Amino acid sequence: MFEESNLTTNETCQIYDGILYPFIPVGYIIICCMGLLCNTVTLYIFFLRRHADSSMAVYMRHLALADTLLVLCLPLRIYYHNKEGPYYLCKVVGIFFYINMYSSILFLSLISLDRYLKIIKPVWVFRIQKTSWSQMVSYTIWVILISGTSPFFVSSNQTHPCNKICFHFHSKGVLGGIINLTTVVLFLIFYMAFLCFYGKITNKIRTMSLGNGEPKGQIRKKWIIVKTFLVPAIFTLCFLPYHAVRIPYVLAQMNVIGDIGSKQMFHILNESTLLLSTLNSCLDPVIYYFLSKAYRKTILCAIQGEFKNMYALNRRRISINRSLTEI
Repeated sequence: MFEESNLTTNETCQIYDGILYPFIPVGYIIICCMGLLCNTVTLYIFFLRRHADSSMAVYMRHLALADTLLVLCLPLRIYYHNKEGPYYLCKVVGIFFYINMYSSILFLSLISLDRYLKIIKPVWVFRIQKTSWSQMVSYTIWVILISGTSPFFVSSNQTHPCNKICFHFHSKGVLGGIINLTTVVLFLIFYMAFLCFYGKITNKIRTMSLGNGEPKGQIRKKWIIVKTFLVPAIFTLCFLPYHAVRIPYVLAQMNVIGDIGSKQMFHILNESTLLLSTLNSCLDPVIYYFLSKAYRKTILCAIQGEFKNMYALNRRRISINRSLTEI
């Protein structure tokens, strides 16, 4: 995650991308193009044509912003892939990349919490569901992530030869390793809470009466459950494999795992799952499309060339939050 080193080894880096070399840059190019297109449209809908504010809408806007900023990091990752580049530029872009990745994880978690409270506790209104609180929480997340990574902006240890290669296997000292391992543990805690939220949401939906037992009501209930599990499915696909690899990978970076063959294997696994994690920036708009009626109508109008209808739709005070939490 964050590059730090206090180790010295051979003069040349012995860790290579191997079979991944032709696929990693191509994968990032595809994700960059798709993510830039999808998130540009999303920013237009969420920011330029503002809908009625709500806690869900606030989290969605910040999530879209994080995805867009992450995608903007990809061109430099592509250009400097497996190359020695300007050390501080590579460091800043690398840290910026992870700031946006973890902000995406946190905003998806907040969206899940918001949905959980509105479905499981529909009568209660918690502070975090109020717009002012959701805005404060969102800004706090950005401040914590940026301030928490600030020490890594000034570190400049380049004694390990692999550290000179941009976005590559970098050795870590004790402090950097502890921070990375702690981040993985925190992610796993969020992930378990994530699954707990959606398990309870599913049980709640199953007990609801839709259509008094009619076939259409049962079909609608199944469709609601499928849409509900869209968020945890994408979350699991994009982020769980990466964090499952992180613990042995960080131990290899700390030289706790010293075998060069193991380091090579964990590097390939890390790069593969990291590429998979960036796919989230393309899949989040899919979540908006299936769960937000206003977003879906706007996209369909654009596809059909009905730009006047799209403009009129966005001028209405339709709550994105309301359509997202419809069940």
